[in-house]
Amino acid sequence: MREVKTMKLFKKTGVMLLCIIMAVTMILPLGVRAAEEGGGDPVKVLSQIRLSVGDGQETPVYKAGEKAELKINVINKGNVDAQDVTIIPVIKNAEDWPFDLDMLNNERDLGTVAAGGNQTAVWGSGDDKLTVRDDVTGKSYKLVFEITYNDGEKVYQTEKYVFVKTVAKEKPADQGGQGSQGGQNTEPQTPQGGQQDNSGGGVDTGDSGGTAGDLGGGMVYNSEPMTSGGGSGSAGDGSVPRVIVTGFDTEPGDVRAGTNFKLVVHLKNTSKRTAVSNMLFDFQAPSAGTDAAAEAPAFLPVSGSSTVYMEKIAAGGTQDISIDLNARADLVQKPYSISLSMKYEDSSAVQYEGQSSLAIPVKQEARFEFSEIQVSPDTVMAGEEANITCSLYNLGRVKMYNVKVRFEGDAIEGQELFLGNLDSGSTGTIDGIVTAVAESYEESNCRLILSYEDDAGNVSSVEQKFTMMVNPEEDFTDTGMMEMTEEDSSSPLPGILLAVAAVIVIGMILAAVLIRKKKRDKAAAEEEELMDEVERLTEDEHQQP
Repeated sequence: MREVKTMKLFKKTGVMLLCIIMAVTMILPLGVRAAEEGGGDPVKVLSQIRLSVGDGQETPVYKAGEKAELKINVINKGNVDAQDVTIIPVIKNAEDWPFDLDMLNNERDLGTVAAGGNQTAVWGSGDDKLTVRDDVTGKSYKLVFEITYNDGEKVYQTEKYVFVKTVAKEKPADQGGQGSQGGQNTEPQTPQGGQQDNSGGGVDTGDSGGTAGDLGGGMVYNSEPMTSGGGSGSAGDGSVPRVIVTGFDTEPGDVRAGTNFKLVVHLKNTSKRTAVSNMLFDFQAPSAGTDAAAEAPAFLPVSGSSTVYMEKIAAGGTQDISIDLNARADLVQKPYSISLSMKYEDSSAVQYEGQSSLAIPVKQEARFEFSEIQVSPDTVMAGEEANITCSLYNLGRVKMYNVKVRFEGDAIEGQELFLGNLDSGSTGTIDGIVTAVAESYEESNCRLILSYEDDAGNVSSVEQKFTMMVNPEEDFTDTGMMEMTEEDSSSPLPGILLAVAAVIVIGMILAAVLIRKKKRDKAAAEEEELMDEVERLTEDEHQQP
């Protein structure tokens, strides 16, 4: 009898499992089908709004004291309209703003900015112009704005910034005129190479009465020869043997301050009848220097001797003499004169003395340094702006002309800056705005390129590397702005979960019924056994005598 009951129990359990399997096979496709049918609808997003300030605008420039207006473009890069958009300047420190604050501290209501559209907030329009502060220093200013908006369900608030440039007031010109360093007059321009042609062109033979102090670079002055005893000498034939300097060369061609060079002087005996001999030449440079306590000749002989001896020059002949000299390191870039005295005698042993002066142009190498390059902010997102600032120190003794700066790099774009001329010992300020255009995390991924000219118009350039971190452009402003509603979903997961939940519920119900049935059958079986035992006992009692 127990075996029969066990078989009945197995049959019931099998029927229940078969029902569960059938329920799963029926409900699960329905959930998947429902998910697939709803998969064509896009995800409903509460907001993907991202507002950008200053996009599409060139960096505005404001001059000290002028009346101007400030325009800020607000662009909605989201996929839904931005409603009730307001923008207001954030001014934590008045010194950080280039405008007087009388008309700037108010908000602008832009209404609704459509998805993909833009609106322009204007301060200082009409007769209520903004006034640029008189004390702006020419640096770039970072203007911060607070923007509030909603998408019809939720209110959002964000801060954006934009840079503007300023121009300081011009300083009054110096009434005394601009002179060269050390109170000297404007430096004369030198001929190309700073040398005199050997043909004698441009040479003063002494007849003009000019002075050595009037010499420009590469020029020569010759005085009238005198006899040692005074008065003008003459040879036996009545002619005066004159020895003049027709020109000179330097090796190397450009004389740099602080370096050695060879001076080669070209001489000519102008007499067609009389040779000169026993010639003694002495080179003397005038004192010069920027430090009055350390004045010394501009040129010093390398060997220590300034005297050169030559045996003779034939009538109408030419000869060269040379001497190795050192140019002082602190010389200002300009021509410096050197005096050449000469003593000689003719065939009759009449002694003569002469004097010549040469103007040798000296050049100084440009020497400068950059301060530490500051990037503000040091990390930006693609599409945002950054302010690059540093100082340029002219440490050399030469003026830098037409100084320009530009910024280059795969991750940035920027406009060229013109700093103008930078005097020796002066400091120039580099203040530029760049726009991040691509993601970049590499070290020294950007370059500051400086170019300048010397007084001859020769252009030189130098690079200075720096690092700017550029993060990828964000998809939306607030990380909590993307939410999913309970009504729609493009994912099949909810339908599958619903089907599984239904199967579990059905399984739990069937399991409960099965357990309850099993308990009921067990109780019935125990009751039946008890009745059988009672019946057996009763029969035993009747069988006893």
